[in-house]
Amino acid sequence: MPPAGHGHGADPLGQTVFVTEGVGLCQRRGGPVEVIRPGGRVLFEADEEHWHGAAPNRLMVHLAIDEGDADHDVVHWLSPVTDAEYAAAPAV
Repeated sequence: MPPAGHGHGADPLGQTVFVTEGVGLCQRRGGPVEVIRPGGRVLFEADEEHWHGAAPNRLMVHLAIDEGDADHDVVHWLSPVTDAEYAAAPAV
């Protein structure tokens, strides 16, 4: 199942994703789908709408780092990524 898009408006540093195992995909709103592999790091700017998840039929283990406080949500969820958007990924 494709992931849901989201953003991190409460975190002025955005979100950093480190892939530790497997093969994943990520996409910034309006950008191309990117393949991410172990050792890869992706930085999403604050309020940058994006998604990240495992590639089709693959496993991905990742560490996602972001900050928040008691006055702000750490994440704001958007609509799920469509099958067409997910299928636009390069072959892995």
